[in-house]
Amino acid sequence: MQKVRSPLPDLAVTRRATRLAFFTSGFGFACWAPLVPFARARLHADDATMGFLLLCLGVGSISSMLVIGPLSAKYGSRPLVLVSATGLAIALPLLATAASDLSLALALLLFGGSLGSLDVAMNLHASEVEKLSAQNLMSGFHALYSIGGFAGAGLMTCLLSVSLPPLDCALICSLMVLLGTLLVKNGLLRPVPRAQAGTASEPIFVLPHGLVLVMAVQAAIMFLVEGAVLDWGALLITQRDLVSVSRGGLGYILFSIAMTAGRLCGDPISERFGNFAVLLSGSALSILGFVMLLLSPNAALAMSGFVLVGLGASNVVPVIFRAAGAQRLMPPGMAIAAVTTLGYAGVLVGPALMGFVAKGVGLPAAFWLLAALLTLIPLSAWHVRRVTA
Repeated sequence: MQKVRSPLPDLAVTRRATRLAFFTSGFGFACWAPLVPFARARLHADDATMGFLLLCLGVGSISSMLVIGPLSAKYGSRPLVLVSATGLAIALPLLATAASDLSLALALLLFGGSLGSLDVAMNLHASEVEKLSAQNLMSGFHALYSIGGFAGAGLMTCLLSVSLPPLDCALICSLMVLLGTLLVKNGLLRPVPRAQAGTASEPIFVLPHGLVLVMAVQAAIMFLVEGAVLDWGALLITQRDLVSVSRGGLGYILFSIAMTAGRLCGDPISERFGNFAVLLSGSALSILGFVMLLLSPNAALAMSGFVLVGLGASNVVPVIFRAAGAQRLMPPGMAIAAVTTLGYAGVLVGPALMGFVAKGVGLPAAFWLLAALLTLIPLSAWHVRRVTA
């Protein structure tokens, strides 16, 4: 449902608040990565059990995404951003103290539900801000998400490295999330629903088909890469004794830095070389990064692999979203919504499925399969080229 606002908001304040909302979301999400090895050790969980538990995170996220549409139509995105961010802050200490499979599953359901609703709500809000500002802002907003991811994983890793208990570390990070939530509260848009008389209801979600389905699959693969690095990257390098458990989050930190650098430079790169070249080079660079990560005999080369994966993946998804907005098979708004939902399904459900694969063939083999899956991006890139040339 469309919204009108009165009086006209201070767009400078609103843009700052939106950037901080993206930063806070990335910060809270990334705080979970360094806690994964500690959660596994606390529960004595094998790969299959961790896969099931991570599936709870995905179930919570996707479930919240399915209801966020009608809620945002009724209440607007602002209260959903605030409530979801608060839920994120509440969940972090629970993740650090869960002493049973059930308690961790419930904590991950809350954490995932908060993440899912926050991701959708802040992107809806960002889209409205971009339209009001009459300028491209989305890449910058998502860059702040990456910066937040770096800050969250970095702070949590530093706190764990000085031997603070996981609960203390989680409480400190939760306070940071709450502070960010309070700071954005007054700057977010306050929508007022228009009168509903005479307006036809629109579907909240439409299944993608044809070219849009190809784009949705591409997005799901790239989001799966990000989710795998977040949830399994620390375990991969600690199991191979490349780094200590307390420094397991370093890989995701480097991945986040590379993603941020790539996103900040992505627009001029795609303008100069074209979207098709970005898809080919980006996916190839990510594949090379996984090869380095999996074959490296030492920590330095493994960390370089994380950097290459982040650089390669950073600009593939923006190109896919650009193509979804340019195609004519489906209304652009519905296409972007469908690609977003299936993309987040990749980042949330995919890493859980990797746990079950790792149980059967081992975690390194599961990452090799992910690298093979990435080859589908360049193989199908010509579809995107048709609508972005």
